Amino acid sequence: MEQNLEQETDYQKAYEQEHLRNADLAGRVADLEARCDELNFKLNRIKSNPLWKMSAPLRKAMHFVIRQRDRLRNCGNLRGVLAKLKYKKIERQAMENYGTRSFPDEAEAKRQRETVFPRMPKISILVPLYNTPEEFLREMIESVTGQTYENWELCLADGSDEEHAYVAGIVKEYQDRGEAGRRILYRKLHKNEGISGNTNQCLTMATGEFIGLFDHDDVLHPSAVYEYVEVINEKQADYIYCDETTFKSGNINHMLTMHFKPDYAIDNLRANNYICHFSVFARELLDGTELFRSKFDGSQDHDMILRLTDRAKNVVHVPKLLYYWRSHPGSVAADIGAKPYAIEAAKGAVADHLKRHGFEHFQITSTRAFETIFKIRYQIIGSPMISIIIANKDHVSDLKRCITSILGKSTYENFEIIVVENNSTEKETFDYYQELSEKEKIKVITYEGAFNYSAVNNLGVSCASGEYVLLLNNDTQVITVNWMEELLMYAQREDVGAVGAKLYYADKTIQHAGVVLGLGAHRTAGHSHYKQHRENLGYMGRLCYAQDVSAVTGACLLVNKRLFDEVGGLDEGFAISLNDVDFCLKLRKKGYLNVFTPFAELYHFESVSRGLDDNGEKAQRYNKESEQFRSKWKEVLEAGDPYYNPNFSLDRSDFALKI
Repeated sequence: MEQNLEQETDYQKAYEQEHLRNADLAGRVADLEARCDELNFKLNRIKSNPLWKMSAPLRKAMHFVIRQRDRLRNCGNLRGVLAKLKYKKIERQAMENYGTRSFPDEAEAKRQRETVFPRMPKISILVPLYNTPEEFLREMIESVTGQTYENWELCLADGSDEEHAYVAGIVKEYQDRGEAGRRILYRKLHKNEGISGNTNQCLTMATGEFIGLFDHDDVLHPSAVYEYVEVINEKQADYIYCDETTFKSGNINHMLTMHFKPDYAIDNLRANNYICHFSVFARELLDGTELFRSKFDGSQDHDMILRLTDRAKNVVHVPKLLYYWRSHPGSVAADIGAKPYAIEAAKGAVADHLKRHGFEHFQITSTRAFETIFKIRYQIIGSPMISIIIANKDHVSDLKRCITSILGKSTYENFEIIVVENNSTEKETFDYYQELSEKEKIKVITYEGAFNYSAVNNLGVSCASGEYVLLLNNDTQVITVNWMEELLMYAQREDVGAVGAKLYYADKTIQHAGVVLGLGAHRTAGHSHYKQHRENLGYMGRLCYAQDVSAVTGACLLVNKRLFDEVGGLDEGFAISLNDVDFCLKLRKKGYLNVFTPFAELYHFESVSRGLDDNGEKAQRYNKESEQFRSKWKEVLEAGDPYYNPNFSLDRSDFALKI
């Protein structure tokens, strides 16, 4: 009876402690929400002020100057500034090679026209017309009739009003021009059915084995269809897309934004419609489903791409700039604000896709990068234990800062910390270990022998009780309170392997935002957006959404323990470096995705804990392990990083063009 009373008292105390923790957490969240509401109120009051609206041009100019200052500041000394300016000049000149200079000359065009592929599919190009300006209409049609691959048909459904009756006359003019004209099909619609309805009408005319989607005011590269048919033959592609650019002033050489895309990446696509133009796909992918659904007008292409790439057997990206997207008043290319309904339609399209994949209770919100670049918050199933593995040798102040931030800032509660001691010598380090051993969530184990990052962490994982393991450097510090939740929501997915966080140096510049294969002098791997400032949006907003990458850093890496064991843990042959990249590639080889999320943020005071290697031994070890890595992953490196466009330089981490 007395023992039962004691147990009941213990349970009561535990319940009260848990209740207090929850209440404290709820209070912190409430305070943050109240602060957000206050700031939003102030922000809205500022935005509605007439003076604020009038000062928009001045602010844009000021922000441009600040961006240039920050870019130059990253260059270091004057020599670095001059080198940066010289590179930018060369890069601007290189951009010209993506315009009309990239068009095939007469000999190359003749070769392409005369090429006979084993498979010569008809490509039906669908273009919905609506009050199309004459200049835009002619340029669009001529960019199709000028294709070097000639087994195409152009399907035009015209919803123009009576004031734009000239559209039909212009089309008839082109239809009367020989062989190419006979491949132009035209239908005048009784009423305008919008983008979705008009395009669906185009589809009813199409007889091709493949369908291509083309806007009425844009321009195709002359070799676009040829390039697509080539990958249909070589790679059995059934969904194809390419790189694209926006242009102004009716001149494709006047480029505004060049979008060099990654290969197919489902998390990127869920976050934003990066595939966009020029989509061509096997008609059989449409069997039993619609092309465009009118309920997603404004983002009908995003909905269609999500549905059809789900069905496709081989989505292929042609890493060449083959589509020119015209920017003019009223176009989405010029301003998403011109079509605000597109934002809600895009959210609806992504939500519909997620539901089809079995996700529930997710949230989709716009990010600071753009209204149609999304943050997706997935539901965390249950409350699985996370085992945080921290390798350590002395530098007790760094370890204290790391552990204190975990315990004090983390909102996720079901975790344990395993500190793996390795060759410490300072008394205060062992005094701190004694202090840690008295904490319920923390234990200290010892690895005997010379430092081997892989072996140390493998030992830590072997002692872990958690369903998930989180490799964490001792020189990190938590910034985002829900950092573990942000990592876990991806690690719980069956298709995901490793998940990595966004890490900063002490000066709030980026240390890690995903790893790119082949980047850097050693041509092994490097960090994208390296040393960019925390506020930077990244290339095409890539610092503002979770995305698929080839690898993430082991400085903060979450993975299901089952998968860690499945690929054999960290390769102890990589004692110092590249073990994390090697680990991620082993996961990728098994078919798992590796994900970088910018919504889990930490400081990483890199290399502080082990110090600098002034005698060159560290450099020698790195050279040796780099050679070993290049040998082990030779074919992967030669193929290139699928998430990093080959038009980018491997000598820079800022998505600069390859010169």
